[in-house]
Amino acid sequence: MKRADDFQERRKHLADLTEEELEQRFWELAEKIVDPLVELACKHTSPSIERSVLLRMGFSSIEAKAIVDGAVERGLLGKGAGHLVYRLARDKNLSVREAGLKLANGEMWDYVVEVFKGGER
Repeated sequence: MKRADDFQERRKHLADLTEEELEQRFWELAEKIVDPLVELACKHTSPSIERSVLLRMGFSSIEAKAIVDGAVERGLLGKGAGHLVYRLARDKNLSVREAGLKLANGEMWDYVVEVFKGGER
């Protein structure tokens, strides 16, 4: 069975768009696809998932537990423990390891809370 080629018909609504407009349309549609996944991840994570992420980032189980516990205490678990560590490292020009150890030791949480207070991803 041969499928009828209807490409020209299906692309009519895109035919008059510039390259920039096509690119913008692509990113709008990609965002529509990804947004529910991001929302799902934010609302359905758990301490064990977040510890697992930190273990894969090279932290020990004891360090990971301390970071996750700190995130839970501050209502930031939905932001992702690895993301908290990464943002701190990036913003303060630290290695990921240094940033995570600071959080595990109870340091710099005020900064992390401030960064994510506005719902930043």
